Amino acid sequence: MALKPNLFAAMILFNSMLQKYWKVFDIGLQNTFVYRWNFLLRSLFGLVPLAGTVFIWRAIFAGTKTTVGTYDYPSMIWYFLLVIMVDNLVTPTEDEWQIAADIREGQISAFLIKPLNYLAYRFSLFVSYRLVYTFITLVPVGLAFYWFRTYIVLPASLVTWPLFFLSTAMAAGISFLISYTLALAAFWILEISTIVFILYSFEYFLSGQTFPLDIMPAWFQAILVWLPFPYELFFPVQVFLERVQGPELWRGLAIQAGWVVILFLLARRVWQRGIQHYQAVGG
Repeated sequence: MALKPNLFAAMILFNSMLQKYWKVFDIGLQNTFVYRWNFLLRSLFGLVPLAGTVFIWRAIFAGTKTTVGTYDYPSMIWYFLLVIMVDNLVTPTEDEWQIAADIREGQISAFLIKPLNYLAYRFSLFVSYRLVYTFITLVPVGLAFYWFRTYIVLPASLVTWPLFFLSTAMAAGISFLISYTLALAAFWILEISTIVFILYSFEYFLSGQTFPLDIMPAWFQAILVWLPFPYELFFPVQVFLERVQGPELWRGLAIQAGWVVILFLLARRVWQRGIQHYQAVGG
């Protein structure tokens, strides 16, 4: 009989938590809409690299090569269109700088005296930012897709769609947790920009944003498969393109889920150590 009151209390507590972080999410939406023109301009200029990519690969395929790896020209353009779409959905926008500023300016102290989990708070803001950013960029991205519509090949299997959305959600979790954990370095160092730019360099080349990773040598791919970076962009795109299937697909999803768990535990550990250091120096 004692289980029912405990279950009821747990349900009330869970509902209270949902309302609390939903409010954070709502505040994030309102704050982001204030900068909607900034997001729109950023999305428009974000298509410039796509234009450069198109010209580069057009020049490559205009030569003697008819394929690069397993890609011909249409499939290569379709790959980069999907990269832009997934990138809009999963990549944090200035979250590192905001978290570092909270720590550097002492605003983190307010979270230590409130019943608010900072990781959940930042993730709620991250989701709201991505939602608004994706909504605002629908027009320019939609125009890019329309322009290259002849290159679009949708998945043949209906099962691919939920697996793609699952992989994209985990990619967002990986990208956020990497940015969040990296920003916590502000507990120990005053300026994190150098570390952030180093991370961006690795992500830019190893996430599949510059080129499809499966055109690289086999030994290099064998190393990459165990790193988190390919699962931020390359792997979700490969799922949508149905280039990974069967055991390889399920292994990739398992590794991707493993990285979400590992990065979550790492983020909590770094936060705990950071707070101890913060309080020790009189934060």
